[in-house]
Amino acid sequence: MFVDVAKIVLKAGDGGNGAVTFHREKYVAAGGPDGGDGGRGGDIIFMSDDNMSTLAEFRYKRKYTAENGENGGQAKCRGKSAPNLVLRVPLGTLVKNAQNGRIIADISDHEPVVIAKGGNGGWGNVHFATATRQVPHFAKSGNPGDQLEVSLELKLLADVGIIGFPNVGKSTLISVVSEAKPKIANYHFTTITPVLGVVNLGEGTSFVMADIPGLIEGAAEGVGLGHEFLRHVERCRLLLHVIDVSGSEGREPIEDFEQINHELRVYNEELCNREQIVVGNKCDMANEEQLERLRKYFADKGLKFFEIMAAIGDGTSELINYVAAELAKLPPIKRYEPDPELVEDFTAPSKRTFKLRVEGDVYIIESAPWLLKILETVDPEDYESLQYFQRVLQSSGIIEALINAGVQDGDTVSVYDIEFNYVS
Repeated sequence: MFVDVAKIVLKAGDGGNGAVTFHREKYVAAGGPDGGDGGRGGDIIFMSDDNMSTLAEFRYKRKYTAENGENGGQAKCRGKSAPNLVLRVPLGTLVKNAQNGRIIADISDHEPVVIAKGGNGGWGNVHFATATRQVPHFAKSGNPGDQLEVSLELKLLADVGIIGFPNVGKSTLISVVSEAKPKIANYHFTTITPVLGVVNLGEGTSFVMADIPGLIEGAAEGVGLGHEFLRHVERCRLLLHVIDVSGSEGREPIEDFEQINHELRVYNEELCNREQIVVGNKCDMANEEQLERLRKYFADKGLKFFEIMAAIGDGTSELINYVAAELAKLPPIKRYEPDPELVEDFTAPSKRTFKLRVEGDVYIIESAPWLLKILETVDPEDYESLQYFQRVLQSSGIIEALINAGVQDGDTVSVYDIEFNYVS
């Protein structure tokens, strides 16, 4: 089964909680706090796998969860960080945010990519000991890991895409010029999955060719199999447009050519500007008058026209040599850059939820994941950055909540990894 789209839910591991413990030792009175920090939650990492060609593994299992970090222990022992969860996908997989369509990553090489980050571990009570607070009975909870729904979309990495109506000889061509062995038969839709083949020209020169099946009239609107495979054309640097010059099935080759280009245009306007080479197949079954008409038509359009008989390999060497020369002039295979992360509107009431917990003279702000993104941009050593942070606390209602809870000048306010003394 060929599956080239999937939708899954990712949940990175939560950070472990910090520990509230105190040093206990014979003959040592008031040993003080020694609670360790929690461990970091596991990331979810995507890696390409050359042995995978579909997203079928993600068809039935839809949720992937990384392990949480362990809680901190006594004697300042840090909790064990959780292992990362590695998901393997085919080369050429596009990872998008399923909610807004934002491109998160293009898995087009063998570098691992972190898609969902695990949460940091919480601080143990050893961090909260001061000259005036020698017995802190509290610690920080671990930060939550990222949770998001992503859509996976496979766009094959191929230098050359072979397009055309069914049964014009696309599979025969790729089987002759490469090591690919597609199913070949005299009926429509013999090929129901894209076929990749490597064309070797010797002396280290090679390129990847893909047989894109299922393109017919209405493909861009979902007719036939074309809507499943048009996405694979997008990365191809050059297109070989195969037509049956003999019209052996009662079709008009020029009409077929125009119809396929119309489907490309409807699907993605950019594909109309992709370089095309027209390949006239089954020339042994066409008369000279038919061929001359096609030569003139494509010459008038400024397109290179090759006449071949794919079944016996006639004319394929000249075609492949020309393709290799053209590829040398073209830019590399298209790679999609990640879209900038959308800035959330933190002024919306639904985004400003938080909880306030009081431990003695310490006021702890927690359960406010929206603050984590802001804290990543705050520099405690920069005055303007701290002013911005103060405005966020004011506009979000945190300052008002602190006042209502009875905070006094000099009391400690703890917001995740930032701790400061309150000043009215």
